[in-house]
Amino acid sequence: MSRRSSRYGRARRAIGEQKLDTTRPNVPRMYDYLLGGKDNYAVDREAVDEVVRHAPDTPFMARENRAFLRRAVRYLAQAGIRQFIDIGSGLPTQGNVHEIAHQVAPDARVVYVDKEPVVLTHGRALLAGTPGVSVVQGDARRPDDILNAPELRALIDFDEPVAVLMLAVLHFVGDEDDPPGIVARLRAAMAPGSHLAITHVTADFDADNRVRDAGAVYEKATYQITLRSRAEVARLFDGFDLVDPGLTTLSMWRPDDAVPFDADRQWCYAGVARKTDAPDQGDRRP
Repeated sequence: MSRRSSRYGRARRAIGEQKLDTTRPNVPRMYDYLLGGKDNYAVDREAVDEVVRHAPDTPFMARENRAFLRRAVRYLAQAGIRQFIDIGSGLPTQGNVHEIAHQVAPDARVVYVDKEPVVLTHGRALLAGTPGVSVVQGDARRPDDILNAPELRALIDFDEPVAVLMLAVLHFVGDEDDPPGIVARLRAAMAPGSHLAITHVTADFDADNRVRDAGAVYEKATYQITLRSRAEVARLFDGFDLVDPGLTTLSMWRPDDAVPFDADRQWCYAGVARKTDAPDQGDRRP
């Protein structure tokens, strides 16, 4: 048995020993199922199947989101970033942030942040003994708690550039929790030269309400979806300079191969941006 297989077996046993709520669809487990993973339950699969009935391209979008992560992390590592914070990281799967970053920069440090106990249990068991990598419990709606987590501060030096990844997470944060304010607090802690990567579901291309109907399924899940327009997603990048090709759709952000633009299948915005050199107002200390 390979070391990787052994780690996955240990992670699955750790999850099996944990008391889990299998009566309500769990968003990280639903995403795991969409990506072809095995760390999910019937209630998650049934919810995903209902989502797919409304929006058949949902598995395609999940794969495209993962492909964007790989391209974005590779770009950031090649740009010299050696610190990564993946907020709302979800269950570990093939091609995790540290694996991609380490292909370019073996000394890169990565902190995975998630609120869900199932993610923490799985991640900590899988990543045990991996140098420069940590898994931290944190809620995207409480950025100060994330920034001040001792496990994060042990790896991340905020005096140096850092990449903050918020992929498919902010659409699970309602307007009442002020997503632009959350990002602004993270930005204030980031040194010049830091980067932000975001993906976010939208209804801008939803001519027949497929996305809205699919999003309604999440009303019974652990988190609900808020669909936002391009202007609303762009506002999340205030104080950053978007790198080429700017705020676009998942498939169109620096694709590895030429891909045809199919508007019917593009309902998630994606962007990577660099923090400007101008200092933020106020205290930058986490």
